Amino acid sequence: MKGGLLVDDEFIHQVERTLTVRKTSLFFAGDGFTVYDCKGRLVFRVDSYGGPNTRDTDEVVLMDAHGRCLLTLRRKRPSLRRRWEGYLGERSDGQKPIFGVRRSSIIGRNSVTVEVYMCGEYLIEGSFGQRSCTVLEAETRRKVAEVRRKVDASTNVMLGKDVFSLNVKPGFDGAFAMGLVLVLDQIYGDDLLEVGEQQVHPSAEDH
Repeated sequence: MKGGLLVDDEFIHQVERTLTVRKTSLFFAGDGFTVYDCKGRLVFRVDSYGGPNTRDTDEVVLMDAHGRCLLTLRRKRPSLRRRWEGYLGERSDGQKPIFGVRRSSIIGRNSVTVEVYMCGEYLIEGSFGQRSCTVLEAETRRKVAEVRRKVDASTNVMLGKDVFSLNVKPGFDGAFAMGLVLVLDQIYGDDLLEVGEQQVHPSAEDH
C-alpha cells in the first residue's frame, strides 16, 4: 500500500516532517508522551494510567492534540515474542485489528516486524533503546520513518533519551509512525534510559 497504513490523512504530508517526541514522566504512574511539530505545536499525546506497573498495561491509546482517539494499541496474550496489535480509533469488543507488531527474535533486540493486514509488511531495524532505529518497507527497503537522538540546536548538546526525534518521510502517515513508536516503547521499555540527562521542552526553534 503506497504511503503505508492510512490512520488519518491529516497526518500525511508531501514533504519530510520531523516531530519532537517527549516522555511526560519516567518513573511514576501516568507515563505518557507529548509530540510536537517544528513550530512547537502539539500534534499527538498519549496518557497511560495503569497504576505503578504501567509497563504491564494491556492497552495504549494514541490521541491527536484535541484528545480524539486515533489508534488503540493492545498487547496480544499469550505471546513469547511480545506481539501487539493496532486498532483504528477507540477499540471496541469484536473489532478486528488493522496491523500487528512482533519481535523478530526472542533473543535479539534489534529487529521488529510490522504486518499491515491485507497490505504488506514493514521492518523496524536498529535500537529503539538507544533512540536509533528505522522503519522500512519490507519489500523495497525504502525508509518511511526514523527515530533519532535529538540535539539542542542552540547549545549543540545531545538531549536525554526521553526527548527524541521522529522523522516521517513524505506520503507516510505520521499517526501510524507514532503508533509504532508506542509499541516499541512497550516492547523494549526504558531499561536503557540514562538518569540525569538533560531534559528540555521542545521550542519553535527545533527543526
